[in-house]
Amino acid sequence: MSLKVIVAACVVVVAVADQAPVYHAPPAYGPPPSYHAPDPYHAPDPYHQPEYPEVPPKYAYNYGVADEYSGANFGHTETRDGYKTEGSYTVDLPDGRKQTVTYVDNGDGLEAVVTYEGEAQYPEHKPSYPSHPAPYAPPPPAYEPAPTYPAPPAYA
Repeated sequence: MSLKVIVAACVVVVAVADQAPVYHAPPAYGPPPSYHAPDPYHAPDPYHQPEYPEVPPKYAYNYGVADEYSGANFGHTETRDGYKTEGSYTVDLPDGRKQTVTYVDNGDGLEAVVTYEGEAQYPEHKPSYPSHPAPYAPPPPAYEPAPTYPAPPAYA
């Protein structure tokens, strides 16, 4: 019975596979898609040229960070009016000094002055672990006697 079912299934598969493939016409091309206003959350259109304001830039900002836990202490101040930019930033260096950079740019190049406050400190390094740890000595092996098993029963 199962042989008849297998033969019938093979005949159906051969009959279906013998048909010619069906091809469909390609889609017709219509007008190009219309474009919407640019989405601020996605990349801008590469063909759109940005519009720049006619008024010269004018701003002022500053910030500072003083974190006692990590020891971070730095800050920055800057003002700009047209082509004139002035500012300074400070940072506490790891050697204990404070570095201050003051800069001015009048549109003809940046002029920076770097100053340091304090004296560099280089304390002696004291590692918190021994420089030469004791060599590794594995524990002595522990031997146990080999297990014993009863003899298999004899078959007659």
